[in-house]
Amino acid sequence: MLTCRQATQLLSEQQDRQLVFKEQSALQFHVMMCRSCRRFGKQMKILSLLTKEFKKVDEVKND
Repeated sequence: MLTCRQATQLLSEQQDRQLVFKEQSALQFHVMMCRSCRRFGKQMKILSLLTKEFKKVDEVKND
């Protein structure tokens, strides 16, 4: 099983690249068992969405 440090690293990397099957499987298993990493994953998704929305607003503002 992954450590929390490894899981959070993969959750971060997942924002920039597609995880290989082995990484994705290990991460899903860890997140299923670990409340803290599950919360961190949700926070990463929210930050990603907010960043995309900010970019859209910024593009409209600069046009």
